[in-house]
Amino acid sequence: MSLILQEIRKSYREPGGTVLPILNIRRFELASGEQMALLGPSGGGKTTLLNVIAGITTPDSGSVVIDGVDIAKLHEVGRDRFRSKKIGFVFQTFNLLAAFTALENVLVGMSFAGLGGNKKRAEELLKHVGLGHRLHHRPAQMSVGEQQRVAVARALANQPSLVLADEPTANVDPANQQTILDLIRANCRERGVSLLVVTHSLEAAGQFDRVDKLSEFNHPRAA
Repeated sequence: MSLILQEIRKSYREPGGTVLPILNIRRFELASGEQMALLGPSGGGKTTLLNVIAGITTPDSGSVVIDGVDIAKLHEVGRDRFRSKKIGFVFQTFNLLAAFTALENVLVGMSFAGLGGNKKRAEELLKHVGLGHRLHHRPAQMSVGEQQRVAVARALANQPSLVLADEPTANVDPANQQTILDLIRANCRERGVSLLVVTHSLEAAGQFDRVDKLSEFNHPRAA
């Protein structure tokens, strides 16, 4: 799945009325099947950029073209439908449903994509990320590292063409950081899925052939 951003601008209005520019990107591309890391400090606009790419929020102006479809022009329902079928999102804070088991969280991801309750595939995904023994445990009964693995399995549940990972190792203990990164990359590589990982970790970014700095192509103050 190819991704092209053009003339993206995004700002927010602060409580006092001041306009705070976040994104001003002339052009950004990710090729089909490419894996890359995007470096930037906390508060630098990385999460906003991912949300714009995923269609969770819309840019003030510009285009977000994914496989020929400008999702910035779709209405909210259309963006949600596109995201559920084409994009896997590994959230920094996991966003797991607290009342649901690991298996149920993955099944929910499938249902949003219209794949139905493919329990066998959900179980296989969880086993693949090392959670075959945690299928029926809820998030509160799992470690932070295990919750992140559930989030990875859920992001892959809809057989996406593009995976976005927001600081996937930030909330995981050092012993599991490499495991999480390896799981995401291996699963994307096996399926030819495009992968964009945003991080502030030089160690994590250094494992990718392509590493871009957000500050090199995002100039919000010039908006």
